[in-house]
Amino acid sequence: MNTRFLIYATAFTRSLATSMGAIVLGGQLARLGFEPGQIVLTVAAGLAGATGAAIVATFWGDRLGRKALLMELALLMAAGGAVVAVASTPILVGAAAFVGMVNGMGRDRGASLILEQAILPSLASPEQRTRSFAWYNVMQDSGGALGSLAAGLPALLASPLGLSELAALRGSFGAYAALMLVCAAAYVLLPKSVENQAAGSVPVSPATRGVVWRISALFSIDALGGGFITRTMMATFFITRFAADGIDEGAVGLLYSLALVANILSHFGAAWLGRRIGLVNTMVFTHIPSSLLLITVAVAPNFWVAAALLLLRESLVEMDVPTRQSYVMAVVKPEERTFASGVTGIVRMAGWAAAAGFSGFLLRHFELWTLLVAGATMKIFYDLALWYSFRHLKPPEERPLQPAAPVGVQGPSASDRRSP
Repeated sequence: MNTRFLIYATAFTRSLATSMGAIVLGGQLARLGFEPGQIVLTVAAGLAGATGAAIVATFWGDRLGRKALLMELALLMAAGGAVVAVASTPILVGAAAFVGMVNGMGRDRGASLILEQAILPSLASPEQRTRSFAWYNVMQDSGGALGSLAAGLPALLASPLGLSELAALRGSFGAYAALMLVCAAAYVLLPKSVENQAAGSVPVSPATRGVVWRISALFSIDALGGGFITRTMMATFFITRFAADGIDEGAVGLLYSLALVANILSHFGAAWLGRRIGLVNTMVFTHIPSSLLLITVAVAPNFWVAAALLLLRESLVEMDVPTRQSYVMAVVKPEERTFASGVTGIVRMAGWAAAAGFSGFLLRHFELWTLLVAGATMKIFYDLALWYSFRHLKPPEERPLQPAAPVGVQGPSASDRRSP
């Protein structure tokens, strides 16, 4: 089986489960009597567990084996989902979310993605690298769209099956666990070629460390902003803000399925735009308008206006994802890709977890919509800082062709070419 297609398939399946779980989680915990602050802390626990797994994948993933670790991560996520499906107390649900890396963000951005991102560039040429990442994100968002629709099934099936709403929501997490088991089985088919053949033998260069740590510091700001606007919290915002309009999990699930269709189309646009104006410019100048639109969602007068603004935002917000992934993989050496993918992933998940936990405190004093405004403001600051810091650091396909150096004259080193 084609290795790239196998990775696309696991990304689709895992994203389906993650998207469904993020929307269902809020409704299930609310019906169990959890306070909003307890729901937020459960989300934070899941993100903290995902951050821990990302640390393992980054610093030991190549030594442990990418294939073996991918299987183990899928099994842990299946176990966590199974416990969430039957647990009723905040401590037990929080512990299961931590161990199972339950992602309330609704976006598949965990340790499995770190390993898959490190594998993908070896399966495509530099010119096709961004397009390969675009298709990877298309599969993730396609799974996410289907997962958002699936989140509405408990409300539709509860009455015909004679189930309570809580029992139907618990069943969704049972399905979540089953999907993660499918991923674990699929990883068995990965070939040995996905492993880093230089694992443990080549140190990460100082030039790469400098680039990775500088860009990770900026990614952490973006992640902090994103931690205020998790999928679970956005679903809670729509359900509580527009309850009078009859908005429930089914309506939010449908809205986010449409949002993910917009994301899918935007990935192709990102690859096209990246070839013409550059990866960094694409990342920044599509992300700023999306953050401004998020602020308008927070203050929209009714559900239909808020939904329209959200869909417009979602047509832009994900254009930085394949370009960002491609950019980070392009400015480091092939044997350093797991490190680069991991560190940038860790700071994002740590930022999400920290902000999600802090938002639980803020909700005691502020309304939910204020978190959306705070998150959008932080994201705009990140975009401006990223453009200023990295506009001169080009990936190989954007660099002008260097004329051959005369005999006896040494051309610029790889580290020199990576210096902004």
